[in-house]
Amino acid sequence: MNWTHFLLLALGMGLVTYLPRWVPLFCLSGRELPRWFTDWLDLIPVAVLSALVAPELVLTGRAPQLDLLQPKLWVGFPTFFFALRTKSLGGTVLFGMFLYWLTGTVL
Repeated sequence: MNWTHFLLLALGMGLVTYLPRWVPLFCLSGRELPRWFTDWLDLIPVAVLSALVAPELVLTGRAPQLDLLQPKLWVGFPTFFFALRTKSLGGTVLFGMFLYWLTGTVL
């Protein structure tokens, strides 16, 4: 790949990354959005995180199969409640890592 192709590729990737963020900001910046819409938008990060985490906790194998006996799932429950109680991101990560390590040594 020569320098021109590399530069065009980098510019193209930057454009397709930047444009989807800029267009809504530009089009909606001076407008008042309905309350139901902003409430709905607040739920998107939770939905995305759930979509990323849930399959990791309940699916196993190359051809994904439901497995409710995975240590990851059972470590997730007390870690979730620890996070709710303490509201500490660092503590939650350490607590979850400790429990996962513990299940690895026990099982």
